[in-house]
Amino acid sequence: MMDKKPIRVLVVDDESVVREGVVAILSLQPDLEVVGDARDGVQAVQMARKSKPDVILLDMVMPNQDGLATIPIIKDLLPNTCILVLTSFAESDRVYQAIKFGALGYLLKDATRAQLLQAIRDVSNGQASIQPSIAMKVIHEINHPEQLLYTASPLAPRELDTLRLIARGLSNQEIAAELVVHERTIAKYVSSILDKLHLANRTQAALYAIREGLMEPKAKNKKTK
Repeated sequence: MMDKKPIRVLVVDDESVVREGVVAILSLQPDLEVVGDARDGVQAVQMARKSKPDVILLDMVMPNQDGLATIPIIKDLLPNTCILVLTSFAESDRVYQAIKFGALGYLLKDATRAQLLQAIRDVSNGQASIQPSIAMKVIHEINHPEQLLYTASPLAPRELDTLRLIARGLSNQEIAAELVVHERTIAKYVSSILDKLHLANRTQAALYAIREGLMEPKAKNKKTK
């Protein structure tokens, strides 16, 4: 055991008290080494690029760049780095999205010290670690992905119509003509869709619509309210 290299951990949380507390806990463990701490997702990516940690403890809600936006960036940059979410939010959509984007573990901040330490060790070994109190929510979302759109951030009817038309390859101008609204209105719909579904661009939105089987009800697109 003494010959094993310590697990290198980067702690990311916008609350300094939480961040410093976690760093203090981890620093007492002989098999863990804190290689840095960051206050938001932007700083986390910068520090991860330099320190190449084995595990990143990542908060979900942070200024500048949140956890969901940060996970895919880090996984693309450092595919071998394991991400363990440590957050106050247990909503099933956040859990599902975090796991889908590449997090290997999801832990709430009310977890015990022992649970936190075990979760870090588990994910560093490539084992998924999801707090029991939220594990069933993840299982439900994985088994019923078609419900995610409505469970997570329900899209308004016209946003849903817009998403379907995006998936058909239409531009904002073409969608506006199809739905008989101003192009600026469609731009607002698109922005709202990306925000609600935690997507980065129209391509991801189109892939989401296709994957979730949202292409079928084309006849509803011209229905007015």
